[in-house]
This record gives sequence, structure tokens and C-alpha cells, in this order.
Amino acid sequence: MKTVEVVAAIIRQDDRIFATQRGYGDWKDWWEFPGGKMEAGETPEEALVREIREELSTEISVDKFLCTIDWDYPAFHLTMHCYMCSLRGGAPQLNEHEAARWLSTAGLNSVRWLPADDQLLPLIARELGC
Repeated sequence: MKTVEVVAAIIRQDDRIFATQRGYGDWKDWWEFPGGKMEAGETPEEALVREIREELSTEISVDKFLCTIDWDYPAFHLTMHCYMCSLRGGAPQLNEHEAARWLSTAGLNSVRWLPADDQLLPLIARELGC
């Protein structure tokens, strides 16, 4: 099975987390944390800053490594390095995603998360002090 290695930004603003909705592919309309594939020679942090700049036209600060999630999807194995981040630039603009929301801790379960991203919710709740 093919392995895909990606990075994900859990962007925090006060007590809310930024979530994006996929607009394409097999998992269209499911929600995820923004990010993407690492390029050759990039550190995970460099990849995350680049991906957020490309996807959301904003700058982030990579604040803290949260965890690595390994998940088997039907067509590939995902290794996702997840980081708590904060905005350094302006408001995110959707260049690739269908929609976005700022979710409170109570609202984290209000969207249909991709299975790998769903695994992060208890860790994020803990980070937000819940």
C-alpha cells in the first residue's frame, strides 16, 4: 500500500480552531485541518508554512508539535504530522477548499471530519483546556 506523508495545521485563535471543507476528490465535502504533502528537502514546519500560504494566502506561526497520526485509508496509508499553529497574517482566504469555519471546543463534532483528522479531536480539546 502506498504511503502518503503530510503535515496538518491546527490553527488556534483564542478558544476556536480553524477547519476546512474539501472541495474535490473521493472525500469531497468532508472536513479536515489544512495542510498538505511535504516536498523533498523540507522540514515538516517549512512544509506547513508553505502549504498554508498556498491554500489560505496567510502566514502562520508553527507553535507546537501535537502528534503524528497513522491511518489506513482504502487506497493509501496516511502519515500526518500535526502542529498547533497561530495566525501571523490576515484572515485565511479559501484557494482550494469549499468552505471553512472557526469551531469552538463544543462545536468540534459539528462537522464530518476525515477519519484521520477525527483522531485529533480529543488532543485538541485537551490543548484548549477542556
